Amino acid sequence: MREKLTHAVEDYLKTIYQIQSVHQRASTKQIAEELEVTPASVTGMIQKLAETTPPLLIYQKHQGVQLTVEGKQVALEIIRHHRLLELFLQQILGYEWEDVHAEADRLEHVISEEFEERIAAALGNPSHDPHGDPIPTRELEVPVSPNTRLSELRPGDQAVVHRVVDRDPELLRYLSEIGMVPQAQIKIVDFSPFDEILRLEVKGIDESMVLGPRITYQIFVEVK
Repeated sequence: MREKLTHAVEDYLKTIYQIQSVHQRASTKQIAEELEVTPASVTGMIQKLAETTPPLLIYQKHQGVQLTVEGKQVALEIIRHHRLLELFLQQILGYEWEDVHAEADRLEHVISEEFEERIAAALGNPSHDPHGDPIPTRELEVPVSPNTRLSELRPGDQAVVHRVVDRDPELLRYLSEIGMVPQAQIKIVDFSPFDEILRLEVKGIDESMVLGPRITYQIFVEVK
């Protein structure tokens, strides 16, 4: 049985998994930027994780890293903790959706598996967190999630907001104010190719709104 992993190791594995969900491999630079540490620190850690028994990742110099099956399982377990906690904090404790990410970051490492299961049961075994991110199942399988960004849509397209990147509390607060939340139904009215600004309508809101790429790149939708 593997020794209890440190919070730092779990953060590395979770970060690498999230990078790999977009890119085939995670580079030292990408990991360093996400964790806000030096590349030298990343190199030291990934070398250590490649030498555990069993190895948690595969590392080849100048070629980035990939999680092993064991490393992926650890990452998905932490992600399951995190996303269940976010939903628990919002639905049961009344937190705003822009505040749950940071709180869940602090709690995800310390809850027991029994506590995790009690949260899941209390919430009705949910499939998505407040921002629309899929929650890994008890068996650590991840529900399929749309990967089309709002920034890719053009006039006439209709879609449903599916998930929103949850890193920026101010952005989440703004999106909540304008109704751009998961399950919102939208229609693209206009697009400016010069600055990539979209004008769109949200069902139930009278006035159309204008959003730039800084925002539209952070929103994922399901095209109807």
